[in-house]
Amino acid sequence: MASVIKTREIQYTAKDGSTLIGYFAAPESTTPVAAVIVAPEWWGRNEYTEQRARELAENGYAALAIDMYGQKKVTSEASQANEWMTETFQDSTTIVTRASAALETLAAQDEVDSSRLGAIGFCYGGKVILDLARSGAPLKAVATFHANLSAQTPAEEGKIQAEILVLHGELDSMVSLDDVATFREEMHAAKVNHEVIIFEDAKHGFSNPLADEKAKANGVDLGYNAEAEKQSLEAMYELLAHQLKA
Repeated sequence: MASVIKTREIQYTAKDGSTLIGYFAAPESTTPVAAVIVAPEWWGRNEYTEQRARELAENGYAALAIDMYGQKKVTSEASQANEWMTETFQDSTTIVTRASAALETLAAQDEVDSSRLGAIGFCYGGKVILDLARSGAPLKAVATFHANLSAQTPAEEGKIQAEILVLHGELDSMVSLDDVATFREEMHAAKVNHEVIIFEDAKHGFSNPLADEKAKANGVDLGYNAEAEKQSLEAMYELLAHQLKA
């Protein structure tokens, strides 16, 4: 595990003209390292997303917590988050356009080995990186946590380059087990290497220690589950180690 990391903000522009500001973290290293984009929950590129990027850096990966709303906008109000998220659905190309810009920005950093790229995403961010993978992006590993699994464009055989890991809560009322079954059918039809892990007694947002607080403040069905968080992160790091090794 790297003991010394560096961080910085990086401004980049997507092809839709939006100005985006990512949060970059990387280990101090004399050689380029594998790199991962971190796509946020619908709250935006907040401290939680940045924390996950720093943890990746501490584990030897460069990481970019990505901005999907522009100008690194964040909120703690579900109504505002839903409005911003919905705006990115209005044009069918927005999500992939902005996520692709982030991936290209990450790959261009001096610290990064651009032949070893992955992506992780939480909630809305899970959908972002799944749609990015479905678009044929040069990703080797994708891990989602309590993600929206619906496809903007369903996976096509031969297009997804990544191994996909879906980490899902059994009690997730926002993404049902039927939705998970539909996703599995999509992956099987496209012959995608994938795994789905269902965590017992885990709700939507199980990986975020602030989920209970946000649930109470917004009247939404979220819940933190420490054991599910621990096991899901272990599974994610196992995937990254396997797929992004030098």
